[in-house]
Amino acid sequence: MKVARFAYAGGEGDRIGILCAPGASAPGGGDDGIIDFSAAFQAYRLIEEGCLEPLCTSMLDLLEQGLFNREVFEKVLNFVSERNLGEEFFVSSPRLLAPINRPPKILALGRNYLGHARESGREAPPEPIVFCKASTSVIGPDEPVVCKKFLGRVDPELELAVVIGKEGSDIPAEKASDHVAGYTIVNDVTARDMQSADMKAANPWLRSKSIDTFCPMGPCILLADEAPEPVSLDIELRVNGEVRQKDNTANLLFKIPQLVEFISRHMTLQPGDIISTGTPAGIQAVFPGDVMECRVEKIGVLRNPVVG
Repeated sequence: MKVARFAYAGGEGDRIGILCAPGASAPGGGDDGIIDFSAAFQAYRLIEEGCLEPLCTSMLDLLEQGLFNREVFEKVLNFVSERNLGEEFFVSSPRLLAPINRPPKILALGRNYLGHARESGREAPPEPIVFCKASTSVIGPDEPVVCKKFLGRVDPELELAVVIGKEGSDIPAEKASDHVAGYTIVNDVTARDMQSADMKAANPWLRSKSIDTFCPMGPCILLADEAPEPVSLDIELRVNGEVRQKDNTANLLFKIPQLVEFISRHMTLQPGDIISTGTPAGIQAVFPGDVMECRVEKIGVLRNPVVG
């Protein structure tokens, strides 16, 4: 099951939707689209539970209230099906947004694939290398990545990202799955010249990773139970249709349970936090006019143009 944040075509909004499989959940069959979970959930609570209290209105609300789970989604979908309300809540042309607009924390991994470590002139690190991206760098599918002239070289980095669903600290690896709500795609766009200069001066990477628009995210969240541990998903980055990066998440040096354990030893993980697990080999620059497509098996494609 895939859950997305969306707006109606041509309008603004912040709604939660459940993506339909082609010809399966879509009313009438054969069309991709989305079920407006926000509206359906409101109807379900009113009709089935007689509840008039204000509803959670964002993905972060769902996560914080413990409502982001298969049981809740299936309960509402069954309600829609049993009452023949599919046409009422079906949206045929949604505009997908970043699944979480402003995550509490974006924690990314450096050199977590051996190939990328070696193309950077280094070997595998002895422990996870964790850095932050500013939440203001997040954009959604099809939004442009803006390369300002002073930045110099800009590189895309395809990554599988973990969405935290339950707060915790000092989480043992064997309990990590209890805290993972699902998975999405992050393009860890990097101002490479700036990063290189900062590394040479022994400065943090924050500014080179946090430029506005440098964290495309989406197109949806895949529920965690659809990619059980050990997570093994094919990933691929194409630029203008040409393959730049291609690997499988089974090749992560530090696996997801290890990352959750390591990070939560140092800081509390909160619902909505993003852990971007690192990028494979194949780093090359992009330029205005390019189109980046990050593909992750079972999740979909995160597409973003590059502009000046």
